[in-house]
Amino acid sequence: MFVDKVRITVCGGRGGDGAVAFHREKYVAAGGPDGGDGGHGGSVILHVNDNLTTLLDFRYKRKYSAQAGVNGQSRKMAGKRGENLIIQVPRGTVVRDAQTNAIIVDMSTGEDFVLAKGGRGGWGNAHYATPTRQVPRFAKAGLKGQERDVILELKLLADVGLVGFPNVGKSTLLSVTSNARPKIANYHFTTLFPNLGVIYVEEGVSFVMADIPGIIEGAAEGAGLGHDFLRHIDRCRLLVHVVDVSGSEGRDPVEDFDAICAELHDYSVDLSNRPMIVAANKTDIMDPASDNLERLRRRCDDLGIDLYEISAGTTQGTRNLMRVIAERLRTLPPVTIYEPEYVEEVVEAGDPSLLEIEHMGSTWLITGTWLERMIMNINFDDYESRNYFDIQLHKCGLFRRLEEMGIQDGDTVDIYDFQFEYQR
Repeated sequence: MFVDKVRITVCGGRGGDGAVAFHREKYVAAGGPDGGDGGHGGSVILHVNDNLTTLLDFRYKRKYSAQAGVNGQSRKMAGKRGENLIIQVPRGTVVRDAQTNAIIVDMSTGEDFVLAKGGRGGWGNAHYATPTRQVPRFAKAGLKGQERDVILELKLLADVGLVGFPNVGKSTLLSVTSNARPKIANYHFTTLFPNLGVIYVEEGVSFVMADIPGIIEGAAEGAGLGHDFLRHIDRCRLLVHVVDVSGSEGRDPVEDFDAICAELHDYSVDLSNRPMIVAANKTDIMDPASDNLERLRRRCDDLGIDLYEISAGTTQGTRNLMRVIAERLRTLPPVTIYEPEYVEEVVEAGDPSLLEIEHMGSTWLITGTWLERMIMNINFDDYESRNYFDIQLHKCGLFRRLEEMGIQDGDTVDIYDFQFEYQR
């Protein structure tokens, strides 16, 4: 089964929590806090595997999570870092953000990419010891790993793309010029998924050619199979438009040529402007009295497109066509590598302006990333921990903002289900 587009969720591992511990040893009085730090969570990393040709592995598993970091321990022992999760993808996979559809990375260069970072491990209570707070009974919790929904879209890395109506001989042309063995039969849509073939012209000269399912009128709006696979020729440097000039199926080759060009334009203006060569196929069975070939040649001349006569079934002209393609490729730019479009928002969690305050009667509901992280680190059964929490709320400007908004003594402040009465 050929799968070339999937949606998955990736999650970096959560960081381990810092430990609350105190040194206990015979003959050592007041050993002090010695809680270790939590380990960082593992990250989700994409790795190119050239042995993969589809995204089939992602069809039945849609969520990938890296390992969490281990909590810190006593004696200032740090927790173990969570192991990274390596996800293998075919070369040419484009990763997009599921919400904005912006490109995050193009996995074509072979370099690994960190798709979801693991959370940082929390500090142990040994970090919070000060001359005035010698017995801190709180530690920092580990942070959540990055979570994101992404779309994996496979765009084959091919130099040349074969386009044309169904049953015009694209698969036959690929089979007689390369070692590829696509399915070939005398009916429409024999090709159900893209095929790649490496064409060796001479020593040191070769290129990759892609054959996609035949395009029909309306493909740009989703008709037929071609629309689903046109993405696989997005990167191609050169298009070879295969046209049946024999009229064996009662179609006019000039009308077929114009129809396919229109579909390419409707799908992508950039793709329609790609350099093109026309391969007039099935010349061996063409009626000698027919003017199909000459009319198609005049149409190509008007557009400045080179036309070459071939017969893929008998291999007549195919070798020369491959040499011409190789020569054209020498002057064309390399295969397209898409630049990232996605800009990740960097949120400063400690910015007090990011705290959201909602007033409902005598209750003030406070939310914000910084507060959510802070409240996870506090031991509300310990006086020093509560005092530290109060100091941090003053430092971030929360109480000042509440007073400016009109909070009254006795009003209830609710911070993630932790409630207290406000007193000036």
